[in-house]
Amino acid sequence: MAHEPGPHTLDAEAVRTWSSLALAALGRAREDIDAINVYPVADADTGTNLYLTAEAADRALDESLADVTDPTAAPASLADAVRAYAHGALIGARGNSGTILAQLLRGVADVLGADPADPAGPADRAPGPLLAQALTRAAEEAYRAVAHPVEGTMLTVAGAAARAGAAAGTAAATAAEVARAAYDGARAALAETPGQLAELGKAGVVDAGGCGLVAVLGALWQALSGQEPAAEPVRGPAVPVPLALDPEPCGQEQGGPAYEVVYLLEASGEAVAGLRSGLDLLGDSLVVVGGDGLWNVHVHVDDPGAAVEAGVEAGRPYRIRITHFGDQRRRAAAPRAQRAVVAVVQGEGLAALCGEAGATTVLARPGEQPAAAELLDAVRRAHAREVVLLPGSPELRAAAAAAAEQARAEGVRVAVIPTRSAVQNLAALAVHDPDGSFDEDVVAMTAAAGATRYGELAVAERQSFTSAGICQAGDVLGLIDGDVAVIGAGLPETAEAVLKRMLGSGGELVTLVLGPEVPDTLAARLEAYVQHAHLAVDTVTYRGGRWSAPLLIGVE
Repeated sequence: MAHEPGPHTLDAEAVRTWSSLALAALGRAREDIDAINVYPVADADTGTNLYLTAEAADRALDESLADVTDPTAAPASLADAVRAYAHGALIGARGNSGTILAQLLRGVADVLGADPADPAGPADRAPGPLLAQALTRAAEEAYRAVAHPVEGTMLTVAGAAARAGAAAGTAAATAAEVARAAYDGARAALAETPGQLAELGKAGVVDAGGCGLVAVLGALWQALSGQEPAAEPVRGPAVPVPLALDPEPCGQEQGGPAYEVVYLLEASGEAVAGLRSGLDLLGDSLVVVGGDGLWNVHVHVDDPGAAVEAGVEAGRPYRIRITHFGDQRRRAAAPRAQRAVVAVVQGEGLAALCGEAGATTVLARPGEQPAAAELLDAVRRAHAREVVLLPGSPELRAAAAAAAEQARAEGVRVAVIPTRSAVQNLAALAVHDPDGSFDEDVVAMTAAAGATRYGELAVAERQSFTSAGICQAGDVLGLIDGDVAVIGAGLPETAEAVLKRMLGSGGELVTLVLGPEVPDTLAARLEAYVQHAHLAVDTVTYRGGRWSAPLLIGVE
């Protein structure tokens, strides 16, 4: 969401404007920053990772301040804003650079969000000195989060910004003056990075992560002063190496690990201390950020399974992402396909099934719907000029629209088909014609999805009022087109009742998707019912795999 560029005092609206301006600045610089990404791995994604992290932070901030225009609501505080901003970055951090940015924002939030009555809080709460202390804490926290800090990187730029801000942060200094000093200090430090890191000097570029941080600090100064930073070239003195032309796995090419592993982790501080030690032995580029029981873990390893297992031993890892650097590099080097399909599905078996049909998949886990940034990332991974996006859930319609809007701004033609279930995704994929015209393909896929009624079986977690009456915890709920139509005691009889109702209005094909704990005998019972009561109707059965619903039913 765009906001007025300032000037602002150091308050919640300043944070909101800073976030909006930072996101816009990173969006403009994304491709250029990707192009100069040579350290720690030349995978051409630093600009994208910073942008996606900033987008997640901006979205969380907007959601937390959604009631700020309500005249009956208390005004949002600076503490509320910076904490929401930092938490959003932590949840959505992508890659090495995004993870460090999240910790920088956490450091800022630790100071600006501190209780004024806390004796352990900042000594001077005048805006200028307070911001200087926040920038210092941010740099300190970022250095601590990285297992083996290297100079000539984003950390160096953050440290220089903090020192410059502290030097300017006298009692009489304004927040805008401190931000300007930090911005200037960061720019000067960034220009020196090619001489501090051999990889940068050889390529003739400045540090990519540091370049993104300069953009973020420029946005902070603009939010507080109302003055727009001058546009500067991203590249260093020489033309960067042609990263996209090297087909070899970049982690292996540089003698480093081949995989990037990232996950959120619920764990105690003591458990995370042990996790750091264990992951440090497994690989490199280790960054662990967060606190208060929630952490974002990033590491490069050759054994991704071991990295995930280490997280399981420490606590509860989720939103696990594993990227093979070689696959990433080859995708960047390959020419764009003409058309691709991106499908969101709940269940590993469904993801494999859609993948076999040619779709790029996004796996949605129960209670963890993917954000717009994850959908946009999938559109980019599809690497096509035209993309059909299948959200597979009404709850994802807004996120799909936001991802499509951003992809269009990047030159990709995107159509969102408002599928409401995985079985509608399957129906749309069945008629997908990559060789036909884009418009005709979208129309055909939309018609196929719309002609598919969808049912689902779920287990009630608590007593609740439904459209079919009151259910108790443990009851089996049969949903048709999103509404509860049947409440039953057992899975087989409820499933048959749902299927009977769905076929009551006709149909030619029944699709059954069984969850991981559902026996094959249920499919056999439903298939027998269809064969006996609806001779002209065919039935196909799939396994949804881990994280899928107990049963999905599609009737076309």
